[in-house]
Amino acid sequence: MSIKTVEEFECMRTVGWVVRRVIDAMRQHARPGVTTAELDDIGSRVMREHGARSAPSLVYGFPGTNCISLNDEAVHGIPGERRLSDGDIVKLDVTMEKDGFMADAAVTIAVGRIPDEKQRLIACAERAFAKAKLVTRAGVRVREIGRVIEREVRQTGFSVIRELGGHGIGRTIHEEPRVPNYADPLANHILTDGLVITVEPIIAAGSGRAVLASDGWTVRTVDRKPSAHYEHTLVVTTGEPILLTAA
Repeated sequence: MSIKTVEEFECMRTVGWVVRRVIDAMRQHARPGVTTAELDDIGSRVMREHGARSAPSLVYGFPGTNCISLNDEAVHGIPGERRLSDGDIVKLDVTMEKDGFMADAAVTIAVGRIPDEKQRLIACAERAFAKAKLVTRAGVRVREIGRVIEREVRQTGFSVIRELGGHGIGRTIHEEPRVPNYADPLANHILTDGLVITVEPIIAAGSGRAVLASDGWTVRTVDRKPSAHYEHTLVVTTGEPILLTAA
């Protein structure tokens, strides 16, 4: 969507604020021995307290409230009875609806002590986002975001998962434009003032090739190498974008 009124901006800012509260609540409880279902329950409770609903469940029938993915799982992991272990990395991906507006954010966090490769992967995803944010402004073509992300990821020795990327958001989860994490020549959309999009590096330590798991939801790396995901919903402006889901 493109924000046209102060009221629309305030609604988007509110749903973004709740997304951040949900992520923070789950992050605080992510420790060895906790199940992904228990984390999801914590996030669900915070959503309900703020009058919000799970957008993936609402729009696509996702069998959970939040997407919680471990290690080689890139996105859309289903919460369940798996327990977190020391050395895991966990992707907490929260997309919600409140008062007819939607926002989306994700972080990758460490459980206990993690190997150096996983630590560098998490840092790379966050760094790629920060650099992409610098070119996200009105008048820029969408593919420039992907160009910056992929350059940073490759320089660090990792790969982007090309099947996955950002998107427009606001009134539903996935709106135009598509925001790839590489310099897709077809991503010609020109960013405009007020446009709401997600920027979300989704990267892997291996080849970056991904496959849909047998559960029909989880996307994981083919070579079972770890992946990381970092995302915010932001509003494009003529200057620095406004992050709706930041702390």
